[in-house]
Amino acid sequence: VATQSTVSSGINAEYGASGEKEKLLDLLKVKLIECGWRNEMKQHCREALRRNKAKANVEELIEELTPKARASVPDEVKKELLRRLRTFVDNNSDRFLSD
Repeated sequence: VATQSTVSSGINAEYGASGEKEKLLDLLKVKLIECGWRNEMKQHCREALRRNKAKANVEELIEELTPKARASVPDEVKKELLRRLRTFVDNNSDRFLSD
């Protein structure tokens, strides 16, 4: 019997090998640019750099901006990505559950 971890690993590996992961990442980039998310994050980054100009480093910027970035991804973008992931899993689930 396949464990959840084994199934997840198999799906992730197959998703990457199929080229679908790369397509999804490309779609995500386009959608985030189209909705203005990328420009919004650039502005947040600039503001953070202005506030902390003497002591800013990449790790601190990532730590500060990641929660904002994740929270501000539009629901429609999240739904589209989730729909595509579910379709992939539905179409390929027999490969991972056949033990």
